[in-house]
Amino acid sequence: MLKVMGKALGLALVILLPAFSAFSDEEPIEVYWEDLVPEGFNELAPPAVQHNGEMSQLQPDAPVVDKFDGKRVKIPGFVVPLEGTPELTTEFLLVPYFGACIHVPPPASNQIVYVTFEEGIPLDNIYDAIWVTGELSTEGWKGDIASVGYRLKGIAVSAF
Repeated sequence: MLKVMGKALGLALVILLPAFSAFSDEEPIEVYWEDLVPEGFNELAPPAVQHNGEMSQLQPDAPVVDKFDGKRVKIPGFVVPLEGTPELTTEFLLVPYFGACIHVPPPASNQIVYVTFEEGIPLDNIYDAIWVTGELSTEGWKGDIASVGYRLKGIAVSAF
């Protein structure tokens, strides 16, 4: 009986292992910022820069696109660090242009991705654009800086 169960378990591993390996080796879908905006959505133009420190987000509840929910994607953008150490960043906002959420008002929530890396990643220069690869979710996030339309569980970061 034990020998038969062992063979069955071995056969199951032989069948399932290639399927798991194929998923983990799956190329991510390249997603660009315009892909995260629903067709017909009217993004409001940002107001003139205020020099009084006011940075209100114009569209904190912008609609999202479900097409990439649960998919492994690769998105380019700029980093707004939120959590981590000087060596490793564990949480950040990925935004489409440099200075968003810091120097200018945050873009619409469907133009911001909340990214987490469990172990943290080194970010050499937050002034440079990067690619972030991971599993995208349409589950939003709200923080002090902005409301966010997407979350991404990070797997890798590379230069853009």
